[in-house]
Amino acid sequence: MDISALGAAKKYASAKTATEPSSSQSAGEYLAGITRDFAATLQDTEETAKAAMTTGADPHALVQALAQTEMAVEAAVTVRDRVVEAYQEILRMPV
Repeated sequence: MDISALGAAKKYASAKTATEPSSSQSAGEYLAGITRDFAATLQDTEETAKAAMTTGADPHALVQALAQTEMAVEAAVTVRDRVVEAYQEILRMPV
């Protein structure tokens, strides 16, 4: 029996999977972090847009910020739609 293969198998079995959620944050903390990131994205885009209008800042930065904000808003709308859909499905369940 190869000892190095046995050791590798034990380490592989004890390794944490890449998709396992970290247990250090609760769901509320995780959602609060996402909300802060979303608000920061919107604020950064607003500041970039103001700078582009007043001081003639880099137009490429403005386009990039607007695209990033558009993606964030689309993600938020998709999550909202899924939550509403799940709520409606729960309401349709017989009691």
